[in-house]
Amino acid sequence: MPFDRQTLIFDADDTLWENNILFERVVDDFIGWLNHPTLDRTAIRAILNDIERANVTAHGYGVRGFLESLADTFAQLNERPTSAAERQEIEALAEDLIAMRIELVPGVDETLAFLHQRHELLLLTKGREEDQQKKIEASGLGHYFDEIVIVPEKDAQVYDDLATRRGLDRAQSWMIGNSPKSDILPALAAGMRAVFIPNDNTWQLEHAEFDHADDRVITIASFPDLLQHF
Repeated sequence: MPFDRQTLIFDADDTLWENNILFERVVDDFIGWLNHPTLDRTAIRAILNDIERANVTAHGYGVRGFLESLADTFAQLNERPTSAAERQEIEALAEDLIAMRIELVPGVDETLAFLHQRHELLLLTKGREEDQQKKIEASGLGHYFDEIVIVPEKDAQVYDDLATRRGLDRAQSWMIGNSPKSDILPALAAGMRAVFIPNDNTWQLEHAEFDHADDRVITIASFPDLLQHF
């Protein structure tokens, strides 16, 4: 199997480059800036998580939706609207996010360079198209992929549509990513296989359970470990 040409479909955020850790740094700074008199960090984070879940539908994934969630959290905790000046302070905390600065996961560039010679590589990422396109351009990785697909959400229908449109052999197509919710489970539901690369900083809303004994799933410790299988 390692010598057969296969289709490798890659997630982007927290698979090719670090993403959520940048958001987590902003959350830490935001909670410190709030300096709430009674609630601790865990309680504030729980409120933010609930607000983010609600806002994903309205604002989608990405920096702007995240900033809106921070402003809404501020408003809820202070029981008043967030002022324009306070919104500016929140945006200042997220300067690196807004600038779309990229930190590649170790070994990604070299690994993709090798895999690109042997397999069909696709990139499937979710979020605001403008945000994701900027990150792809900043990463310098776009030339490795035969196609780049940006979608608002990644569910089984998205994978099914991609496989049908490209005429993929689903048994020889692998979704590679860190998110059980968006990468592993929907790919399996669409009849594909999957490679799970755990990331300690995966966003809490992307957590989900899957059967680690499923022989359609390979779990690896780091991105370069893909070379042991493909």
